[in-house]
Amino acid sequence: MDPLTYLDHLSSRPIRLGLAPLLRLLASMGRPEKKYASVVVGGTNGKGSTAAMTAAILTAGGYRTGLYTSPHLLDIRERIRIDGRMIAAEDLRSCADTVRRALREDLTYFEFLTATAFHFFEQQRVDIAVLEVGMGGRLDATNVTRPVVSVISNISLDHGDYLGRRIEQIAREKVGIIKNNGCCLTAARQTPMIELIRETCRKRNARFFRLGGEISVRRQSDGLFSFRGLGRSYDRLGCPLRGRHQIDNAALAIAAVSLLAEHGLAVDEAAIRRGLNETKWEGRLEILRQRPVVLVDGAHNPAGIASLCAALKEEFRYRRLTVIFGVLDDKDYRTMLRRLAPLADHLILTRPESERSLSPATMLPVARQYHRSVEIQETPEGALRKALAVAAEEDLVCATGSLYLVGDVKRFVDGQFET
Repeated sequence: MDPLTYLDHLSSRPIRLGLAPLLRLLASMGRPEKKYASVVVGGTNGKGSTAAMTAAILTAGGYRTGLYTSPHLLDIRERIRIDGRMIAAEDLRSCADTVRRALREDLTYFEFLTATAFHFFEQQRVDIAVLEVGMGGRLDATNVTRPVVSVISNISLDHGDYLGRRIEQIAREKVGIIKNNGCCLTAARQTPMIELIRETCRKRNARFFRLGGEISVRRQSDGLFSFRGLGRSYDRLGCPLRGRHQIDNAALAIAAVSLLAEHGLAVDEAAIRRGLNETKWEGRLEILRQRPVVLVDGAHNPAGIASLCAALKEEFRYRRLTVIFGVLDDKDYRTMLRRLAPLADHLILTRPESERSLSPATMLPVARQYHRSVEIQETPEGALRKALAVAAEEDLVCATGSLYLVGDVKRFVDGQFET
């Protein structure tokens, strides 16, 4: 069987949190993840953006930098990049084949792809790899590494079926990426979460740095920001990604690369500015077209929706707002709709192209509690066609609720959708 066909076959297997099978596989491959330095970025929201900015700064600093993220929007190769370039199809096939030949027991889709990324980064002799946690932290496949820096962007409710229904349970999974004698950065705001991270660092003899404590940022009215902390001071930095929340993620990226200097990976101010300016991270407050504006955002939990709502109020100007909303079946869609629906003039419920997507009919009674103008379009294509049919040139169409939905909409807009 073709290795990529085999990988696609694994996607139907259930999620499993655990490290033992992957560790045994990597041991048989000579532990490729130990051949280069690494940064692991976890948290509930913002970890992909933080990882992307961190990697871009390191690349601008002259280091050969691997980036591993999930999920992808259009192409699986998006998940594995070196210096901003996606893995070539032939390299992905070759590396996946190597992993498959080394298998002696079953792996999940994410475990298999993580091993493939580790092997590719070793082959390509990267100086450092920036790894985004898939889910949780303690038992996530990325947590087989010993990172120089562990980043916990923030902590809120998500993936309750796997990580727990209480934020304290989720937090205890997130702090699993903190290593003995390591270093942890966080932008967590809740006092109990900060204290849990601090105490975990104390027990593991790991250094602890917090945005809002040892690290600070100041937002300026023109969208630029300043950074202070870790012996660094930068003024009038530009954040490459839309949304006030992205400045916190940029600060974490700057702090992470600042700490890497202690391990022979120094990055100067010019590289920080250039790396930020050159960061590209699709699917997060991304404008796909104008007149009407089509905006996609991968907000997939209540905290993400809150950030989206703030951006819609503060950063965009439009006459009417049409929201296309679709989620996976493990999401708190009730809270998400309660926050988002009142902003919309028209709300379209749809189903992302995923086996785990939630039926629009299930969401409809809840949506009608918060909005009078609600309709169902079973497919993302149908939802986008309807939204564009009713939108005037000065209106805004926003698709959100799932990165799967974002990928669906991007696919139609980027060359495959004709209005």
